[in-house]
Amino acid sequence: MILTPAGAATEPAALEAFSDVIDAPVPGTVAGALERAGRFDRTAPEPLDHLDAWYVLDLAEAPGDAVLHFDGLATIAEVWWNGTMALSSDSMFVRHDLPVTITGDDRLVLCFRALKPHLEKRGPRARWRPQMITPQGLRLVRTTLLGRMPGWCPEVHAAGPWRSVRLSRPAPSVPADIRISSWLDEDGTGRLDVRFTFETATSATVECAGATAIAVPDGEGGFSASLTVPDIAAWWPRTHGEPVLHDVSLLADGKRHAIGRTGFRRIAIDRGADGRDFALLVNGVKIFCRGAVWTTADIVDLPGNRERYEPLLKLAADANMNMLRIGGTTAYETPDFFALCDELGILVWQDFQFANFDYPANDPAFAENVRKEVAQFLDATTISPSLTILCGGSEIDQQAAMLGLPDASWAGPLTREILPSLVAAHRPDVPYVENSPSGGAVPFSPNAGVTHYYGVGAYCRPLEDARRAEVRFSAESLAFANVPEQQTLDSHLPVPAVHDPRWKARVPRDRGASWDFEDVRDHYLGLLYGHDPARLRREDPARYLDLSRAVVAEVMEATFGEWRRSQSTCNGALVWTFQDLLPGAGWGIVDASGLPKSAWHALRRAFRPVQIVLSDEGTNGLDVHAINDGADEKHLMLELSCLRHGRQPVVNGRQEIALAPHSALTLPATKLFGAFFDTTYAFRFGPPSHDVTVGRLIDADGTVVSEAFHFPRGRAEAMFAAAVTATLRQDAEGWLLDMSADRFAQSVAIEAEGFLPSDNWFHLAPGGVKAVRLQPCAGLDPANRPTGEIRGIGVEAVLSF
Repeated sequence: MILTPAGAATEPAALEAFSDVIDAPVPGTVAGALERAGRFDRTAPEPLDHLDAWYVLDLAEAPGDAVLHFDGLATIAEVWWNGTMALSSDSMFVRHDLPVTITGDDRLVLCFRALKPHLEKRGPRARWRPQMITPQGLRLVRTTLLGRMPGWCPEVHAAGPWRSVRLSRPAPSVPADIRISSWLDEDGTGRLDVRFTFETATSATVECAGATAIAVPDGEGGFSASLTVPDIAAWWPRTHGEPVLHDVSLLADGKRHAIGRTGFRRIAIDRGADGRDFALLVNGVKIFCRGAVWTTADIVDLPGNRERYEPLLKLAADANMNMLRIGGTTAYETPDFFALCDELGILVWQDFQFANFDYPANDPAFAENVRKEVAQFLDATTISPSLTILCGGSEIDQQAAMLGLPDASWAGPLTREILPSLVAAHRPDVPYVENSPSGGAVPFSPNAGVTHYYGVGAYCRPLEDARRAEVRFSAESLAFANVPEQQTLDSHLPVPAVHDPRWKARVPRDRGASWDFEDVRDHYLGLLYGHDPARLRREDPARYLDLSRAVVAEVMEATFGEWRRSQSTCNGALVWTFQDLLPGAGWGIVDASGLPKSAWHALRRAFRPVQIVLSDEGTNGLDVHAINDGADEKHLMLELSCLRHGRQPVVNGRQEIALAPHSALTLPATKLFGAFFDTTYAFRFGPPSHDVTVGRLIDADGTVVSEAFHFPRGRAEAMFAAAVTATLRQDAEGWLLDMSADRFAQSVAIEAEGFLPSDNWFHLAPGGVKAVRLQPCAGLDPANRPTGEIRGIGVEAVLSF
């Protein structure tokens, strides 16, 4: 790679004047190549928009005809073949195929022109100008908005061959141009359409799930086949069943070719009788969607390979997530991402890459680029059952509405005509949503359609607002500056919390706002625990950080508990965001090193398919909600206990329950106790009799499947100095910590470097033993004995093991 000032070289021959050459991986970015050469710092990124970047590759391939495939060129790009410009591109999201003749001594040169001059061009007048994204010229250029949102993410500019550059030779003896579409009928019949080209085949048969169909030739080398498979094993999101995938193969001239793997499912959106609801139905079953908003596997490299995706997507699956949203401010991910989501049973909400701007959809060249990028993306992912929602973009309507424009100006032909017509033509099995958010009196109204809910969160509303807002579906929610574990801070950000400028630079904020998302977290720390955050962080910074970790976990778990009640209006919510882009107190529930934060552990509990929730209904008492999202009936023991001083049971109740598949049950606490008891301390007949209520679901083996807690007087009044004991033991699967407490212990944390606890930042009730498995991280010998410490905001002393 050679960097030059903008326009300094008009053709490859002019590069002889430049001697500063560095190795550059492809796929990759300019920033990634510079970083590997020690010349770019992602924590203090230098602008790249004013430079041209030239990539040069000499090929010594066997002579003959070939095709060069460019899967993504960011952004204003030229392709030179043996000194002649053969192709140009002005979209990061459009793929190109270039036929070439290989001589055996060839040179491929890619030039990525400086983007800054293009961002300074004037286009059609915009009806509004968003403050969040800069510069405004980005609405005219098809490139990612990552790196363009000050306060949201590091300003790393995407440039270079960010997706693969491949060379292929004519291969008439193998199928090509394969397109596989699958869907599920209401009676459980799977249907499969397959199209392909096969130059040398005279006949072909397609096979899937034991069914076969003879492919019909079109006379021009193309074939098509349709299969019907009765009673096919359907594909389900992981929380509600098995994500079953079926191999599709092709038999031609006695040779079998594996051509793909797909799943059969049926997707629909239920808007309710009044048209205001938004619920996702998969195979006829209403799904409570839960998960997070994806950003990118790496802000510098923008990788698209399975190896970079897999650790993160497995963390999403391990957290019991069943949906990820790829927002309109990021970039399209590759088929590898969707293949992993197919396997893991993770639904994908895909925004097309548009956000906040008034895009020039009436400009013919712009519209043609959009048609290419969308058609190519949809065709590349047509085999994937995980692709569940296609959305016109992020906060376009909201931006216009918040700036006071009338509803006639909120959207235009891009989201109302161009995009839905492309979805209908290329992925008719996937519902289309015009914009996120949309559907209410104003686009961001939480009580209709799709919202972005930050009442609890950015707007510092009380926890009860999660019910009061009557959220239907929140495509993003609950943004906090989530503090990483101490080992991440020690390794990557060893500075004083909050007050050091290096710390504060990693805390997200809305551009122009007088507050940031650390202020939001501090608000809830004061609300839940009664501390003054400013004083606490001066006098006891370690406890301040632990309470900061605890409070986001508590708020998230409590909010999703409210939303998962069967009486709730909410049909799903996604947390903003899944992963951090730099180490620090970012929005991510997984830090930039790949280590889960406290919020990840809380959501893992909140997202359990089999779940217990306790809800305070005031003078109606405490309701107990048992939920079974799974496909199998569950026979469980429901237990409820109220504790005084964190350890003395004052009332107990238990009942055997049976939960049918995809069902929920609600019982008043008094039904378990057999008599009136002021569980919520609503009547206040005298002093409170208890501090905490513990609810459990227990299976036939005595294993606690799920726990929930209610604090009638708040968490601060249930704070005790508990004595925790722990024993480390080893079984056939690895290492476990057996833990117990003499009284109720809030937010117990395990820190064991190199190991990930199966639960963390959890409450530990007395009277039992909690076994926490310590899973070795990648690259660690599982035979190594874990060492570490146990602490907690309600634990009297740190315990080493």
